[in-house]
Amino acid sequence: MRFRYLLDPLFLVCAVLYLLNKVLWRPHLDNAFLSGHLNDCICIPLWVPVLVALMRVTGLRRHDRPPEAHEILIPLLVWSWVFEVVLPQTPLFAGIATADPLDVASYTVGAIVAALGWRWWYRVKPTTGSASA
Repeated sequence: MRFRYLLDPLFLVCAVLYLLNKVLWRPHLDNAFLSGHLNDCICIPLWVPVLVALMRVTGLRRHDRPPEAHEILIPLLVWSWVFEVVLPQTPLFAGIATADPLDVASYTVGAIVAALGWRWWYRVKPTTGSASA
């Protein structure tokens, strides 16, 4: 089955969750998971479809299969390195970014759930019935 990029169901669910968390939940609910880890969990399933769509448009991606392992793993490693190692040590982000191993765990959980979800959603589904001569 062809990957739907920005119309992918997991991407759309994550986009809605992000908006709900930003507008409704975080400002009005005192919840550690919502304020600290939900956005990290949905980071990979939200941004990988955008990245692979851009790669497809620019010709860097030549197929429409769901994201492959390296297309999920590379953003996971880059996000973890940049947001949890580099930026917290940068003077410009000193009061904004903090290194948090739980964020890396959240990115990883989101990446695993996304990989399994895409593999399941876009699996080759057997046809029903059989052709008889």
